[in-house]
Amino acid sequence: MGQIRFRSAVAPLRRSFQAKPAQLPSVDSLVAELRPAEPLHCIRPATLRATARRFVDGFATAMAPVSAGGDVLYAVKCNPDPAFIRQLWKGGVRHYDCASPAEIRLIRQMFGDAAQIHYMHPVKNRAAIRAAYLEHEVRDFSLDSVEELAKILEETAYAGDLGLMIRLALPKGNAAMDLSGKFGASRETAVELLRRARVVGERVGVCFHVGSQMMEPAAYERALELAGNIIREAGVEIDVLDVGGGFPVSYPDFTPPPLDDFMAAIRRGVEKLALPARTRVWCEPGRALVAAGGSIVVQVERRRGDELFINDGVYGSLSDAGVPAFRFPCRLVRPEGKSDAELMAFSFWGPTCDSADRMKGPFLLPADIREGDWIEIGQLGAYGATLRTAFNGFDVARMAEVADAPLLETPGHRVAARLPEATR
Repeated sequence: MGQIRFRSAVAPLRRSFQAKPAQLPSVDSLVAELRPAEPLHCIRPATLRATARRFVDGFATAMAPVSAGGDVLYAVKCNPDPAFIRQLWKGGVRHYDCASPAEIRLIRQMFGDAAQIHYMHPVKNRAAIRAAYLEHEVRDFSLDSVEELAKILEETAYAGDLGLMIRLALPKGNAAMDLSGKFGASRETAVELLRRARVVGERVGVCFHVGSQMMEPAAYERALELAGNIIREAGVEIDVLDVGGGFPVSYPDFTPPPLDDFMAAIRRGVEKLALPARTRVWCEPGRALVAAGGSIVVQVERRRGDELFINDGVYGSLSDAGVPAFRFPCRLVRPEGKSDAELMAFSFWGPTCDSADRMKGPFLLPADIREGDWIEIGQLGAYGATLRTAFNGFDVARMAEVADAPLLETPGHRVAARLPEATR
């Protein structure tokens, strides 16, 4: 038998720089210098740090009057690239929502015991549970069934230091991406799980997810009311209340309310529950922390009327522009000079031979765009590089750090375009 080798998808992209330059470049200067023929991912360190600090401090401040404190768990699945995670750490993130052994290993390798890892996938295989507990000292596990609780207890040898977080089912909501179908315990099951967990767990909590890109702050209040009813029916005290993720960011089709509106809604909802003073409140943002911190530069390989063939697509970093039909902010990058042409609507074709590799948009770009031009596409720090595949062999991409401001600002997330070098 040949040697068995493991391949991990949780790995960084190829880098453009071997050593960090004294001054971070702009996207335009990079394109002028490199004239990249493959996708170029641009990371904005200052944006990531500032956004993380804003979220961590804002959530802690909002939860202080109504709980023992508020903790921000970064949802690693949103972007597991170490370059991004390192900047979030510098911005104050110390807790991580991990969904797989690979994500857990990554965080432990990067930060050791200083990182607080929470295994928030409600369905895990037994080997993953054992490895998380025995090898990586993970103590918090989410679950939504009696069977999952039994697995966790058996594979940790009925350990006395477990944190057991019961994932609640929520009714279908109006988020951009509904997440109500796959996970979540019914009211009756959740009550039973809370009672059982309280007997065997050192920490017990409830968690839920209102859906991705939730534009309505009141959705968190409704979910908290449901959680409160279940907690009261179970007749147990909890140690953790996890309001999940779903915090939205700006896209051309989305202009969310300010972040403070979401914080205030969660605070009101928690206050009504009158939880024990020891209860900590968690949240699990992903997109809200990293979307603006990344963009991608693609090159136009052909123009056919209002259709542009570009060198990245739905099998690469633009998966969300495919079936989910997200429209991303974009701009022309032309080293020879800016265009004065009016904007017009374009659709994109990706580089593969698959006709499904299409992004309808519309994406607004100058009417004189042509083969050889470059396009910067923003808000791709979230679910961009992390969803890339090697289909048709189009898996080459590079990453560079830049100092530009994001293409779009989200209300409540505004950061300076360029921070002083000493703060980088």
